[in-house]
This record gives sequence, C-alpha cells and structure tokens, in this order.
Amino acid sequence: MSDFSEELIRSKTEDDKEESCVFSGTGMSFPWLQKHIGTVETGGKKEKDFAQTTSACLGFIQEALLKHQWQQAADYMHSYFQILEDSDSHKRQAAPEIIWKLGSEILFYHPKSSVETFNTFADRMKNIGVMNYLKISLQHALYLLHHGMLEDANRNLSFHLRTFSLWADEDDYAYNTASQNMFDHSWKTSVNLRALIQTPGVWDPFVKSYVEMLEFYGDQDGAREVLTNYAYDEKFPSNPNAHIYLYNFLKREKAPREKLISVLKILYQIVPSHKLMLEFHRLLRKSEKEDHHKLGLEVLFGVLDFAGCTKNITAWKYLAKYLRQTLMGNHLAWVQEEWKTRKNWWPSFHFSSFWAKSDWKEDKALACEKALVAGILLGKGCRYFRFISKQDDQVLRKKIKQIKKSVKKHSVVNPGL
Repeated sequence: MSDFSEELIRSKTEDDKEESCVFSGTGMSFPWLQKHIGTVETGGKKEKDFAQTTSACLGFIQEALLKHQWQQAADYMHSYFQILEDSDSHKRQAAPEIIWKLGSEILFYHPKSSVETFNTFADRMKNIGVMNYLKISLQHALYLLHHGMLEDANRNLSFHLRTFSLWADEDDYAYNTASQNMFDHSWKTSVNLRALIQTPGVWDPFVKSYVEMLEFYGDQDGAREVLTNYAYDEKFPSNPNAHIYLYNFLKREKAPREKLISVLKILYQIVPSHKLMLEFHRLLRKSEKEDHHKLGLEVLFGVLDFAGCTKNITAWKYLAKYLRQTLMGNHLAWVQEEWKTRKNWWPSFHFSSFWAKSDWKEDKALACEKALVAGILLGKGCRYFRFISKQDDQVLRKKIKQIKKSVKKHSVVNPGL
C-alpha cells in the first residue's frame, strides 16, 4: 500500500483528528459514514461487500454533487478513498482519476475550501501514478487561473512538465511500460490545449506548456506554428510575451539573424525597455543593412529613456561605443535625429551634477561610460562630463584621459574640435 493511500485510509480514531486530514485548517470535516455505510475493514472484509460499499459511496457522492451538498459530498468522499485498496486491479487503476475529478469539484465549490487546500490535494493526487500527472497538472493550473493566479499557474505547469521529463529520462523501464498510454493521454491533453489557445486571449502558461509538450515529442514544426500564430494573429490582444516565446524558440532553433530581428522588432515597438533590447541591438549591429544600423542606435536611446534602465552599465557601454562608430561612419544625422527629441530632458534626467557625484560614488565604471556619452552629446561644458573629467583616480586616470580625447574628437556640439 502506498504512503498516500495509507494516509487517506485511516481508522475512525485518526479521522476524528481534524488536523491530520488532507483538508485541515479549512473547517471541513470528514467523519466516517457509519449511518450510511457499515464499518469497512479492508483486511478482512469480503471482496463483494467491499465493492458494494465503494459503489454505494460513489452513488452518495454523485447525488450530493447534483444537489450541491458540498459538505455531504466531502464526507462521502473521505470514505470513498478506500477504493485505492480494491483487489480489482482495473478499479484500483481507475480510482485516482475518479477521486481527482470528484475531489477537485468538491473543493472548487465548497464554501470552506481554499487555494491552499486545493493545492495540497492536487499535489498529492499527482503522485498516484504517472498516468495522472499531466492531466492533474493542467487542471490544477486551470483552477489557479480561475483564481487570478497567473504566475502560479505558469510555474505549476512548467515545474511539473520538467519533473515528468526528468522522471522519464531516469526510469527507462517504467517509461517504456507506460509510454503508449502516456502518449495517448498527452495527445488528448494537447488537443484540449490547442483548442483553448486558439481562442483569442492571453494564454501564456498554456502556450508555454503546450509548446514544451510538442518539443518533448519532437514536433518542432507544430511548436513553431503555435508560437507564430500566438504572436501574429490579429485576433489576439497585443502581448509582448508572445513575441518573447517565439524569439526564444527561434533562437534555440538557430534561426537566421533576419528572422530573429523581425521578431524583436515587434517586441521593441511594444516594450522598448525590455531586457532583450540589448540583444536586439547586437543583432542589428551585426546586420549588413544600413537601416538596421540606424535602428540599432535608436534602440539604445530607447532603452535609456526609461528610469529603470538608468543604471544599466551595459546599455551605456553600448551607446558610448556605438556613438563613436556611428559618427566615424559619417552618420551625424542619425545622432542628431535621436538627440533632437531628448536634448530638453536628458541633461537633467541623466547628466546633472547630482547624478555625476552619485554615480561616481556608487559605480565609477558607470560614471565613465555616461561621461563619454554626455560629452559627445552636450560637449565639454556639460556638468556631468566636467565633474568626471576632473577626478584624480589612479586606476581610472588612463580611462578618463581617453574619454577626454574621444569627446574632443566626436562631440556633436562642436564637430571637429
């Protein structure tokens, strides 16, 4: 007998202790139902009587559910757990799914149930045979979504799919035994998921899990089609995650640079401050197209427009380097175009005396990169540049000297000085 079934099939004395029950702390009680069903001793009772008992209990549960008598159904359910000890192997194998379906419905509607109770029940039911694992994980995620717990649903599905994959890798014998049934069940699950995610809406956890399932079975074309439709179908609301999922998938497939750029270009239009924008810049920088090079500069300015990115030293390094490359490539107009819309607010936003002192104190490397950008865009008279260029730091003395030379050579305020 499994540890789980031992825990569920308790003596009357144990069941009276509410804190030991699966549903403890909820105010839900599960007494043995002696007035409806005779005492059952699974070790010595005849199989016929045992079958009649569980069958009668199932009938009581179904009747209670039809009448929305949730507590009464819960009481009956506690006795029905004995089905896990049925001597009939077919009934015993079918029992977990029946218990899950009935129990989840009871917990969904019971007035004293909670998300924690449902989670506990679901997690335990997942461990009664691998055949139930994915199905319960999916329905568990649906329950969490119903309660507005999107991140929990996503985490639940991702974790359990990874766990199942690891289990399959480590236990070849068990996997080979259950593989065909598992495939049949996964196919049914995939059909349900596909139908769900074809309905316009935001289905991030389900799309991710469905794609993981398709990739697990080697259906790369199917996974690509799902992600492409989710990202580009006009019936769906604008969703940055759809483009992130598609990009990550295409990146894993080592798709051509042009394809990756086309996906991130849409993400840039939706969330110009996303962390993938620095990766987008690198792709644009490596492109052979001049309009991509121009967009690469625009992307860096776009990232640094946002307060959450002001301390991103990588973004400042990229901008400092790319400004010099752009100007050396005789594209002063590109820089002037980007600076035109920012010259009235970037100086106070990024390049004030306050920020110069603060940045130098907190991160000297960041301060140096920003000083170079400030000098190029605002000239040698910029407060930020002046403050950093006057610092006498033995380690950064050579770096500051190089910054002064670059500003003198590339400043857009007085080109040629």
